[in-house]
Amino acid sequence: MKNLVGIITANYGTPDLNILTNKRTMASLPYSGRYRLIDFPLSNMVNSGINTIGLIQPARYRSIIDHVGSGKEWDLDKKRGGLHILPGTSYGICVGNEKFVIRDFKINDVFFKRSPAPYIVISSASIINNIDYTQLYKAHVESGADITMAYKVISNDNENILKIEEAGGKVVDVVKGVKKGDKAFIECFIINRATLLNIFEWFNEIDYLDLFEALKGSYNKLNVKTFEYVGYSRCIFDVDSYFEGNMDLLKEGIAEELFKSNSRILTKVQDSAPTKYERGCHVRNSVVPAGCKIAGTVENSVIFRNVIIEKGAVVKNSIIMQNCVIKSGAQIEYAIIDKGNIIGEGLMIKGTSDDIFIKEKNE
Repeated sequence: MKNLVGIITANYGTPDLNILTNKRTMASLPYSGRYRLIDFPLSNMVNSGINTIGLIQPARYRSIIDHVGSGKEWDLDKKRGGLHILPGTSYGICVGNEKFVIRDFKINDVFFKRSPAPYIVISSASIINNIDYTQLYKAHVESGADITMAYKVISNDNENILKIEEAGGKVVDVVKGVKKGDKAFIECFIINRATLLNIFEWFNEIDYLDLFEALKGSYNKLNVKTFEYVGYSRCIFDVDSYFEGNMDLLKEGIAEELFKSNSRILTKVQDSAPTKYERGCHVRNSVVPAGCKIAGTVENSVIFRNVIIEKGAVVKNSIIMQNCVIKSGAQIEYAIIDKGNIIGEGLMIKGTSDDIFIKEKNE
């Protein structure tokens, strides 16, 4: 799509993810057995025909660069367009809801100025959904807006999600905290290129602020509209939302909606043999990808590649990441066992639904 370029902000984090992000960026958090969070916005843009995408990096970028590489898996290793690795600023490594810091865009103004595309799709890297940006683009152009923000009507109260407030068909504010029935910002929007370049000048002295924080008191100067997204969407902002986001895949219909055959979520290719299920094993309502060896019991859990669960081991309501070994007799429940851990024979690890146990990445 020649009229659109994409930007994904991946240089923010939060202490609320605990030790899960001690050795990796938030954008490279594993999800659903074989994916990373960055796969979703990146695939959504590619599936919508956007072939020029800028990826704003954090200071600790090794894990995300290792995953996306040149963008080959997304057909973005091109001479024209393709994937552009862009620097972020120290102000972009934020906590809370600051995911669209003006300075991060401003220091990459050459990316915007060189592109002839009049519109820019901007997304965070911590939102899980399968959105068609062509629909957002169409609504934006038809409305004549300067900015169009995508939202979903929320079904539960949540103090961490941003609420969009409207009056007279236009956005008048964005505030933290939503209640059931509110319009929850799903962290993606379209902005006119000319508008973004103007914002660099308007907010030059406070460019360390998030775009929507800076706009407070100035929404009357712009035509900011909304677009409703009705599909599955999950924002990751802490351990509970990460755990629940993975567990959502075990609910009827969600995996089918998220991983559509005609709008695939792409990821880094890792060739693995099929999973081997030993005689006597028991697997129920779980995600198990290729490369595993299952001899024990797995229930209501998400397992990643190359995991070994020995005979007599029991895993329930848990996430077991890549290259872990769960030895015979071990029992794990309501836990996240990060990459590369070996859980010894007979060891019991039990959290609760309100207090998930986390075993730090081992490498």
